[in-house]
Amino acid sequence: MGAETLLGIDMLALSKKWASFLFSQPTTGMGYQIASISLNDGRRFDRVRIDGGCITRIGDKADIPFEEAEIERIIVNHGR
Repeated sequence: MGAETLLGIDMLALSKKWASFLFSQPTTGMGYQIASISLNDGRRFDRVRIDGGCITRIGDKADIPFEEAEIERIIVNHGR
């Protein structure tokens, strides 16, 4: 799945590949998690907001500059 636009906000819907992992992790707040995401090319993104299995923000930015296939690891760390 790629980045999709919903009401003018870019988001990346994650596939079932990540669903069981994210479900097993504690939430940061009501229905969302804050995580760090590492990509296959070595880039890392912190303060990534994941709402209901969709990446909705990275820090203050609403655009998601990568695709799911590029994700190597997700670490739910609540922004710490």
